[in-house]
Amino acid sequence: MRKTSQKPDFQGPPKDCELCPRLVDFRTANQRQFPDWHNGAVPAFGPLDASLLVVGLAPGLRGANRTGRPFTGDYAGGLLYPSLLKYGRARGTYKAEFDDGLELVDCRITNAVRCVPPANKPTPLEQKTCQSTFLIPEIAAMPRLRSILVLGRIAHDAVMATLGLRKSAYPFAHAATHNLDGKLSITDSYHCSRYNLNTGRLTAPMFHAALERALSAT
Repeated sequence: MRKTSQKPDFQGPPKDCELCPRLVDFRTANQRQFPDWHNGAVPAFGPLDASLLVVGLAPGLRGANRTGRPFTGDYAGGLLYPSLLKYGRARGTYKAEFDDGLELVDCRITNAVRCVPPANKPTPLEQKTCQSTFLIPEIAAMPRLRSILVLGRIAHDAVMATLGLRKSAYPFAHAATHNLDGKLSITDSYHCSRYNLNTGRLTAPMFHAALERALSAT
């Protein structure tokens, strides 16, 4: 495993992406209410030549939408980043801020939808727009990609659609691994959200089990 630098051949969304009117309106309202926050499309984190890609749903209002880095500052990041540190796919210290100095190692984190949606629920059209404009070319630009860890059913569905696969052929189930062509695998995990962790639907050992399966494919 080696730490690599990001390549310039994929450009994510501009911070002021205007493709989805509802999300732009929500962003504008947040800019007025929270002028010191990122309040824009959130770029992926980590190198494009990583072998592992983690895909979430969308930025959290007070997490990535505030800090400008996926899963940074929200409840889910409190499990995701320490887990990546535990398994050697990150180095440094996670302090829940964009400038905490944390680095990913042979790992990249992105979202199916790049802008925070109202009530954390992107519409099907918003999902399709972000998928076709950003997620498809992002995955295509990762030459060493071997394993995708998806966090939640919507992220699972987005990745399947991105790869042109039928969801019914690859049903979502926690810690399930779908081997596609001998070169790429997809591992499912329940989203590491506050609700799932507080209700026990997901525990740290359960998440680690899914992460270990994803890592075994890299």
